[in-house]
Amino acid sequence: MSLWLTRIIPDQRSRDARRDAANAVDLHHRVMSLFPDDIATTEARRELGVLFRSETTPEGQQILLQSNQPPDVARLPADYGHAATKSLAPLIDALRPGLTVRYRIAANPIRKPGRTSRELYGLSPVVPLRGAAADDWWTRQAETAGLRVQTLHSTPLDAARGARRSDQRHIKHDRVMFEGSAVIDNADLLRSRLGDGIGKGKAYGCGLLSIAPDRGNQ
Repeated sequence: MSLWLTRIIPDQRSRDARRDAANAVDLHHRVMSLFPDDIATTEARRELGVLFRSETTPEGQQILLQSNQPPDVARLPADYGHAATKSLAPLIDALRPGLTVRYRIAANPIRKPGRTSRELYGLSPVVPLRGAAADDWWTRQAETAGLRVQTLHSTPLDAARGARRSDQRHIKHDRVMFEGSAVIDNADLLRSRLGDGIGKGKAYGCGLLSIAPDRGNQ
């Protein structure tokens, strides 16, 4: 299993970088533009294992891009910012049951009520989750990824928004940042889910699970 992580530090003086930061669809097209043009199928993102997350750090904005082949960062506009790529092989190879890791994921926690519930309570087909309901959602998702959550802190984020270029249909994916520590119960399952991503909205900045050994618990 090969995974690569690219860290992009956008230059806020760049018009392209500012536009991408404000529109999840534009950012999707930006990251996909870093890969070969001959992968032109509707499943290109899935085939390339592309997952990304835009986030604010103490040092400023950054874009994390994960893929199963290295992107060509030279395809970024000249003034876009700084980018660096590294292999995640050492991390992937070190995963083992019982290892405590730190995790971070910006995910789209939702539930889809049945028809009866929708009609009875006037609910939408897709209901975004917040608070304890979102935390419960993440805990269940973590279990399906081979992780047993130990600590959890969740923060609502701005929704990923934009208009698709093909049909101008507006997209909106509510996001919550989940962070904390977990113990690996199933390393093979975790490797698989790291490559696949978790939840909905993967094309628009949701679902990238980042982990690192928790040095304080080794």
